[in-house]
Formats: sequence, structure tokens, C-alpha cells
Amino acid sequence: PRVACGSVRSWSGSGADLRGAYHSHPSHHPPEPAHVSAAFERPPVLPDWSAVRTVCLDMDGTVLDLRFDNLFWLEALPHRWGAERGLDAAAALAQLKPRFDAKRGTLDWYCIDHWSEELGFDVAALKAEMHAHIRYLPGATDFLDRVRALGKRVLLTTNAHPISLDIKNRQTELSRHFDELISSHEFGVPKESPSLASSSRCSSVRCVGVSTLRRTSRSPRPLPRRWGTPRPR
Repeated sequence: PRVACGSVRSWSGSGADLRGAYHSHPSHHPPEPAHVSAAFERPPVLPDWSAVRTVCLDMDGTVLDLRFDNLFWLEALPHRWGAERGLDAAAALAQLKPRFDAKRGTLDWYCIDHWSEELGFDVAALKAEMHAHIRYLPGATDFLDRVRALGKRVLLTTNAHPISLDIKNRQTELSRHFDELISSHEFGVPKESPSLASSSRCSSVRCVGVSTLRRTSRSPRPLPRRWGTPRPR
């Protein structure tokens, strides 16, 4: 393969071992299906790093810790939005969750402009206010540095809205570790859409099979190894 595309959703251990698993939150994801559990018991297929030219990585839950996003959407936003309407956080979340779920799988689910208009609330301002909670997953920068040391082209491909991407880049300096930061909003379709891979900008990068399984660094369960660590030669 000339392109390694993945969602290594958590980083742990010494050095830059990459371990990918799932993230489950009671408000966002159903119980783990049996076939998913079985998938992580199979021996991993490690990429041949000598044959890889371009590495594509997701942002939230892969490079950056998902705790910020969970904190924002499940706690901070319901608290602040609800307070303006005389609701406690639990009552506000009960009203917000059906709206969120209705947009799942679409770009609007990630769109700051959409939610600001839909909720009558400055979502971008609250995200910027909370920027200090944005951080890398442990080991993420080590991995990125090793990949770049091997001369690979490294792309960040995310469904995050450009405003969210900018806030996170300013806090973590993502652009120092990637050759390009790509938001699917530039193309008008989620990154999982086949039409994105066929666009003129992405046609030279055959990016397929991106997983949506994730786990945050809070997870207490050991994370199975999914990717090999590239080592300079």
C-alpha cells in the first residue's frame, strides 16, 4: 500500500505504541456488538511502513483526546445553554440529545454554524473559552514525529468544522505535525463518503476503510495493538 489510513483512537504505553479500540459513552454509543469484540481478539495486521508514502489520521479520539468533546457536548453546552433558558443541565441535555441524534451521520452534526443557529447560542465562543481542555492523547506526538522522521506525508482528515479545527490547532499546534489539515466541510460531505475519495484534491490519496471505533485515554481496559510503530531506518 502507498497510503496508510487509520483511526488509531488511543495511544498508550512507552514510546509510540499505537493501540486502537473503541470509545463507548452511554449518551453516544450503543453496547459493543459481539462481532466488534471478536475483531479485536484477532491478530493485528501491521502495515509495511517501507511501502507507505502517505499516512492519514483522524483528529478527535485518534490524535486528540475525546474527553474535550464529551465535556463540551454532554456537560458544558447543556449547562450553559440550559442556564439561559431556566433549565438544569440534565433537563437541557434531554432536550438537546434528540436534536443531536437527528443529525448524526451528516455534516451538520459537526457544524458549528448549524448548531449556533439551531440553538440560538454562540457555540464557537464556548469552545474557544474551553480551549485549555484540548490536549493530545499520550504518545500521539511521538508517533507523528516518528512518521515524519521516516519522510512520510502526514494528513489530518477530520469531519470537524473549520472553526473547531482552528481552535484545536491554535491550542495544540497540530499544523506542526501534519503536512495538511483537511476538514471534510471543504468538500461538503463527511470524510466517510465515497465521493470525497473521488474528489480532485483527494484522488491521488486512496483513502479507504477508516474505522469509527474509538476509545479515550480514560479507558480502564487494556487496548489491543492495531498498528505497528514505525521505526527510523
